[in-house]
Amino acid sequence: MAKTLICTMGLPRSGKSTWTRKQGFPIVEPDAVRLELYNQKYWGPGERMVWAVVDLMVRALFRAGNETVILDATNIQRSSRDKWQSDNWKTVFHYVDTDTDTCQARAAESGFPELAEVIERMDLDFEPLGEDELRYVEQ
Repeated sequence: MAKTLICTMGLPRSGKSTWTRKQGFPIVEPDAVRLELYNQKYWGPGERMVWAVVDLMVRALFRAGNETVILDATNIQRSSRDKWQSDNWKTVFHYVDTDTDTCQARAAESGFPELAEVIERMDLDFEPLGEDELRYVEQ
């Protein structure tokens, strides 16, 4: 069986993490890495280290024998998604399509109203999947 990396795609608070937890595959979540490294959701100077750890975790989970791994991240821009293409696995994308207003309301309800601006910016920066990018089809 071919190894598969399922990358989520969608705005913050769109429901990506809720979906990933229901799949039963190992999950690599950059937000969790940030919290472990820096005890905060985001710290600009630490992003290189966060993504180095995330990359290492994805590779280690495949090396440990997992056939499917999920990367739970926004992946809203093509340049972010392209980084996860590899000859070592097939990369597919699961898009969680939730409108901006709903994501902002969820952020406020969960105690993170400051995310509203980030969500708005990410929505403006959104790049849909290209025809050459594989979409995840649930089995």
